[in-house]
Amino acid sequence: MTIAITESPSRSASTGTFDYGGAQIRAHSRQLAIVVTIRGEIDAVNVDRVSAYVRRFILQKAHVVVDMTAVSHFAPAGISLLHMLDEDCRADGVEWTLVASPAVIELLGDGDDAVFPIARSVHTALRNLADAIVSRRQLVLPLIRKTA
Repeated sequence: MTIAITESPSRSASTGTFDYGGAQIRAHSRQLAIVVTIRGEIDAVNVDRVSAYVRRFILQKAHVVVDMTAVSHFAPAGISLLHMLDEDCRADGVEWTLVASPAVIELLGDGDDAVFPIARSVHTALRNLADAIVSRRQLVLPLIRKTA
């Protein structure tokens, strides 16, 4: 018989931050998106728990900005987190953006052929989302006027 032991994350009540074995995660809702901030280390030990935490915001159908600017160590296992996030967001029609630290960029590469949507800062990611929303509205307005 096998017994699975699952470790609950420790939570700081004052900051709302969860600790998943070296990765501290905090999410807060902004007007345009949910910003998930991850600090510390993402490795093979905690990547599944970090993925599960991030995945719950995709299910809310809100735009997501993943702020990894304070990730000091990003193991190759962390790439699976980003692929999962990208696939789930595409399947659910949710826009997402990665704000990466040097450790993350080092592993992903810094070319023009980026696989994931990347912004240099959370501010830039939110501004890009706002611009995309305005562009879509401008495309839809003429269609609405024609049907009225």
